[in-house]
Amino acid sequence: MSIDLSAAASFMAGHARLLDRRRFRLITEDAGAAHVLAALDAYRNADGGYGWGLEPDLRSPESQPGAALHAFEAFEEAAAHAPVTTRAVALCDWLESVTLPDGGLPFALPLTSRAATAPWWAGADPNTSSLQITAVTAALAHHVAARVPAVAGHPWLDRATAYCLAAIEAIDETPHAYVLAFAVRFLDAVHDLRPEAPGLLASLGTRIPPSGEMPVEGGIAGETLRPLNFTESLDRPAGALFRPEVIEADLDRLAGLQQEDGGWIVDHASSSPAGALEWRGHATVRAIGLLRRHGRLRKRFSFPL
Repeated sequence: MSIDLSAAASFMAGHARLLDRRRFRLITEDAGAAHVLAALDAYRNADGGYGWGLEPDLRSPESQPGAALHAFEAFEEAAAHAPVTTRAVALCDWLESVTLPDGGLPFALPLTSRAATAPWWAGADPNTSSLQITAVTAALAHHVAARVPAVAGHPWLDRATAYCLAAIEAIDETPHAYVLAFAVRFLDAVHDLRPEAPGLLASLGTRIPPSGEMPVEGGIAGETLRPLNFTESLDRPAGALFRPEVIEADLDRLAGLQQEDGGWIVDHASSSPAGALEWRGHATVRAIGLLRRHGRLRKRFSFPL
């Protein structure tokens, strides 16, 4: 299936936030990592954490765990091209400061503003650890740690890793789709670092349907997680949970989600018009990155700053 990169670039120029426009350029041209980090700085707080709507459905300005995972996402993309150590370590320091006694992160911290913020963030208990948010944040931090030794050796990451392993081992029934997907991604990230990870990954894999499709309980009609939500590569341990043809079919599905305006759609609810549009920019960057990584995009695209 053909992907129209020019249309995607036009969509990003017309509708996406600056951070995702800069990320789009980085993944299509391997250039502009410093600009990605500069755009990310707009969401950064003096405490080293991130807020200000970096998580599109959490618009409040204070630093939040939900924003931290998106910061690590940008660090991972930029780290091959620009230094990220100072920012990434400061983020780990902040995460350590809000980590609960058991080593987990709360799903969200108290909000200073509830405007245009989704109820699942606004209603979170700040005193209870969330495997969902800790697992995905730690997974992305481990990806950064592969290039940034100071992150790999940070005490927050060690505590978060221990919490996630213990919480995953305690799972005795199939969890919510997002919890399962993020736990799988976490175990994939630490597969070669922690001896218990391969067994836990194999065990969780039995809870994923062979199709890789899991409806999201409490989501909008038709909201479903799919194989590429659990793994982004057949070459990774989590990829072995799926037959190759299942991953290939999901890549075909992803390619087919490009719309006439050039951008990708999302199938989950958003809390505001701004959040919905920002998610589309984020989804477009993710789709282009995945399709390029799997050889579905062979042509580079160049556009002016």
